[in-house]
Amino acid sequence: MSAVVGQTDVHPESLVTSVEGRSPRQIFWARFRQDRAAMVGGIAVLTLLFLAVFAGVIARHVIGHGPNQVYDSMTDDFGIPKGPNSSFWFGADGAGRDLFVRVLYGARTSLLVAFIATTISMTIGVTVGVIAGYYRGFTDTVVMRISDVVLALPVLLLAIGIAAACGQTAAGCLGGFVQPGLGLVIFVISAFTWPYIARIVRSTTLSLREKEFVEAARSLGASNKRIIMREILPNLAAPIIIWATLLIPSNILFEAALSFLGLGVPIDTPSWGQALSDAAGSGLYKSAPWLMIFPGIFLVVTTLAFNLLGDGLRDALDPRSER
Repeated sequence: MSAVVGQTDVHPESLVTSVEGRSPRQIFWARFRQDRAAMVGGIAVLTLLFLAVFAGVIARHVIGHGPNQVYDSMTDDFGIPKGPNSSFWFGADGAGRDLFVRVLYGARTSLLVAFIATTISMTIGVTVGVIAGYYRGFTDTVVMRISDVVLALPVLLLAIGIAAACGQTAAGCLGGFVQPGLGLVIFVISAFTWPYIARIVRSTTLSLREKEFVEAARSLGASNKRIIMREILPNLAAPIIIWATLLIPSNILFEAALSFLGLGVPIDTPSWGQALSDAAGSGLYKSAPWLMIFPGIFLVVTTLAFNLLGDGLRDALDPRSER
């Protein structure tokens, strides 16, 4: 008689491990939150957006100072502004205005210009890039040669020339289409940044149009418009988001450069570039270094935060990335 020692009943169901499906959003978030630098950049961007949106509320109800309100008590007998204190957290500028409040409003100006200019640039670049990449041939040649011409232009010199010419009178340029102020800065930035997006989108579209799902849609009788809207553009969402995030800090620096040269936003509109220009032009930064330190810190932190966020989005949205 044989006996089986230690035999237990084993159910096949217990040997099968459960597999939990995850949506693309869950996969993206799982990859993104592993990147600590990107998380820090995202938190910094959200903080800057909060400060920019509620700059007026903070200035009125927390600080109690306006962006263009002058305080004679914050300059000495020689016109030198006084430094940070309990009432003026960043000190005062050369005119006796609260520098902290002007830096907050400068964040609103920089982010507003960057977001609008980036939206316009992305719209033009994506439209042009998709058309060139999908239809190819003569259309591709014409569009890409135009973008090559724009890329070959000395951007900063032309931007300075356009801003100087259109900002001399209230009528602006192009029959009043381009008006001095924020609109002029946005127009100048958008006019010279769309080719970068167009070339990226065009190269991606050239690859996508040869994919099997596009061929399947074409074989089923789908029109070119339907293929572009339903097959091409959804697959361009990831690179569009990534490059938009990376283009925003470049546009912020572009606006700051124009404002630093005195060709950006109006004088009464707070701007980080204008604050740096006022400090450098007056020479007050030698005796009042906070005039350049605080706007410079905000400018560096903002551009760095957007770049970190863009790198994190690129790694999280790229399925070929190992991070």
